[in-house]
Amino acid sequence: MSSQLSKWAGAMSDLSYAEQKNKNPPWWKSLGGSVEADALEIFTAKRQAASMREELKNWISFQMGPSAWEELVRTEGAIRKMKKDQEYKKAEMLESIITWSITIAILLLGVGVISIIFYVISLRG
Repeated sequence: MSSQLSKWAGAMSDLSYAEQKNKNPPWWKSLGGSVEADALEIFTAKRQAASMREELKNWISFQMGPSAWEELVRTEGAIRKMKKDQEYKKAEMLESIITWSITIAILLLGVGVISIIFYVISLRG
């Protein structure tokens, strides 16, 4: 049971992170039009998660008492913090690398095209 609760807390953390990232996506992700689809998916998942959370709260409070629910909330916060520190920093770094790589590639392509244009103009002149 504790293993399932741990997985559930991790999934809740992932859902919060996905919502946060969807509010401010990188420019290259917003070109694909997937931002709206992601937002709808996150919205639906949040509604389901809220319902599941309420059901879990009622079950834990009934079976183990209100203090058990408070302990679960503290544990969930600790898991969220630990996961954010470890996994989300890796994801953010990867996203930064992709964004900078695409930006630099586009800039180099632009400089190359401009150089070719000037070269062609200098041959004619």
